[in-house]
Amino acid sequence: MLMLSLDYVVFIGRFQPFHLAHMKTIEMALEKSRYVIIALGSAQEERSVKNPFLAKEREEMILSNFNQVQQKRIIFIHIIDVYNDEKWVNQVKSKVSEKTGSAQHVGLIGHFKDNSSYYLALFPEWELIELESLENALSATPMREDFYKGQIQEKYFPQGTINFLNDFKKKEDYERLRTQFFKDKA
Repeated sequence: MLMLSLDYVVFIGRFQPFHLAHMKTIEMALEKSRYVIIALGSAQEERSVKNPFLAKEREEMILSNFNQVQQKRIIFIHIIDVYNDEKWVNQVKSKVSEKTGSAQHVGLIGHFKDNSSYYLALFPEWELIELESLENALSATPMREDFYKGQIQEKYFPQGTINFLNDFKKKEDYERLRTQFFKDKA
């Protein structure tokens, strides 16, 4: 029997798109806790070149990579960009608290990859599960850029994400974002 040391583990990210390092992180979190709360950042209801996928789409993309038993242990919260650390931390804590209730053992999982990872230190009341670099420090930014160039680097993605990206390429939103990407690069 697997001994779970935490009730919940929080994993914060934008997942634009969801890649293999994200998947491994969730798998590790599922080994350590009863539930994983995925805090989807940049959850406002508009698309941009940096944030092409809406929160509900990212939920579908992520869940498509897990079996039904795992899916039942994954909870999503949506975090809107506020550009103020105190307000942002309060938003995350409030939304996590809505899901955890009186649970005492909450953790936060992540990797200090660069200065954008400073937020991991903003939740001292949660047990930090610090990861080493996974999958050779994958970053979604170059993957998104390749996607706008019409390429899906399948070696970096689980199958559910590959399917999602192929379907998304058929939408008008993809063409609009792709046009904007090239316009921004010019």
